[in-house]
Amino acid sequence: MKVTLITVCFNAADVIAGSLDSVFAQTHPDIEVIVIDGASTDGTVDILRKYLRQNPEPVQGLPTQEGTLQQREASAAGSLAEDPAEVGQVIPLPGLPTEEGTLQQQEAGAAGSLAGDPVEVPRGIDVLVSEPDKGIYDAMNKGLARATGEIIGFVNAGDLLMTTDTIAHVVDAFRRSHADAVYGDIIMVDEHDIFKVHRTWLSGTYHRENFRKGWMPPHVGTFIKKSVYDRFGHFNTDLRIGADYEILLRFLYKERIPTVHLREVLVRFRLGGMSNGSVKHILKANREVRASWGLNGLQAPPLLVTRKLWSKVLQFFH
Repeated sequence: MKVTLITVCFNAADVIAGSLDSVFAQTHPDIEVIVIDGASTDGTVDILRKYLRQNPEPVQGLPTQEGTLQQREASAAGSLAEDPAEVGQVIPLPGLPTEEGTLQQQEAGAAGSLAGDPVEVPRGIDVLVSEPDKGIYDAMNKGLARATGEIIGFVNAGDLLMTTDTIAHVVDAFRRSHADAVYGDIIMVDEHDIFKVHRTWLSGTYHRENFRKGWMPPHVGTFIKKSVYDRFGHFNTDLRIGADYEILLRFLYKERIPTVHLREVLVRFRLGGMSNGSVKHILKANREVRASWGLNGLQAPPLLVTRKLWSKVLQFFH
């Protein structure tokens, strides 16, 4: 099964390499990597260019060292990326490769991969777009429009897949269950120290009615078949913070797509994002949670927001 992993980013030079390295380290052999950049100005695009596959398809508006594609076409200067693909700095995680091998290999002085002989893994970005957008969900929709995989997941800039076998385990869960969505657990780590865990989001066995209790699966730990997006639509960009909640409510609760829980931590989620960055954003996100029910022709349950906030409090005690 082909998996498309979409990363959206803006001015993420400090963290983007680690996120992509966690993707390229995956043992699953068939992964399409799409990166949608919001016209970063901090060097992010220079890092992303180093990850492009050889001879990538030209992407309109993508800046390069020689100028935008339009400028280069005008001067017949060649393809979008002329330099060989290189990798950026690796954030060492258990099981994720660095230039010296996996962290375990370095510690043990072993010569091979953790599980034996090395496997072939994707080593470059397949689709790269860098242009202004209308927000994170607009950028995600751009990625969805370009995705060709049977399964789609999101790896946000700064977040990391938990192990090298994470995507392989997700694909296996799809094959065994024949579900349309598979979600797992995530750990929420410090913005500056990915090994400092603040919260653990244990999603639990799927029960549709849990949405009425304020529950939702973690969006970054949820993988959904492309056919679902094709049938029921993409992110609602009228919502600025809560569109991830709305799309999961729409797919899982309203449309009742078959869904299963994979009982393992899939993602290290770096805290500090838009929806959890301030009290103002948290309040706005919860207003959009209630609005999501009305947008889908549903009656929001009483105490929905209170229950949702309480479920977040409980994450500190897992």
